[in-house]
Amino acid sequence: MRVCLVQYDIVWNRPSVNLQRLEELLKGVDGVDAVVMPEMFSTGFVTDVSQLSDDAAERCLNWMRRQAALKGATLLGSMPVKEVGRYYNRLYVVRPDGSSEHYDKRHLFSYGGEQRHYAPGQERVVVELGGLRCLLQVCYDLRFPVFSRNRCDYDAIVYVANWPTSRLEVWRTLLKARAIENQCYVVGVNRCGRDPLCEYAGSSAAIDAYGRVMAEAGIDRQEVITVDLPLEPMQAFRRKFPVLADADSFSLLFSTTNDKKQEPIYE
Repeated sequence: MRVCLVQYDIVWNRPSVNLQRLEELLKGVDGVDAVVMPEMFSTGFVTDVSQLSDDAAERCLNWMRRQAALKGATLLGSMPVKEVGRYYNRLYVVRPDGSSEHYDKRHLFSYGGEQRHYAPGQERVVVELGGLRCLLQVCYDLRFPVFSRNRCDYDAIVYVANWPTSRLEVWRTLLKARAIENQCYVVGVNRCGRDPLCEYAGSSAAIDAYGRVMAEAGIDRQEVITVDLPLEPMQAFRRKFPVLADADSFSLLFSTTNDKKQEPIYE
């Protein structure tokens, strides 16, 4: 899979401005299988849903469809989406033919008040991108390795994020940890710049199954990087050093009650 990581400064709650900025950044992108943008790429990390316009999600999704068709590539990025009276931080996967899949962020960032306005996702989602099976994750999910544990059902993890500068080393360390423990590629796309609450350093990166950095964007600057993630070398490593075969078996179920925490149940 050839993937493009788009790191940029998101203007606070200005979807039209951000989509125009993204179009400029994507002008030189060609011949890739997937384009990955940060978490809430059109608004920034707006947790108070009363600030959102009613048609923003529809406009952004239509924009993703147009860009996917234009680039002949699958676009990935999350946005706030209202469905049946509840908001979700939804990571969309939009393909060149206009079809789409999505993952709703499971672990809501309570430190920033996200859980007060958004509902947690209930499904673990793996999609095919450029010949790789990719697990979809959003920002804070990175801190919860049980949820992302490889069950031999994926080859890469894609994280989209608004991860602040103050915890930059955590971002870098956990991206490598998820790659090593799951014997997979990890693609992490973070924003840069500032919003009313935080600063963001960027440091978007692609990591291989050994925990080595294959490509990394700079600190606090807009940058578009492209990297190839070949399937065979990773499969060869798994055959040579079959760590996943020795992993503990478990089942992860989610409560279907309306409890605030909706605690996971382990069997």
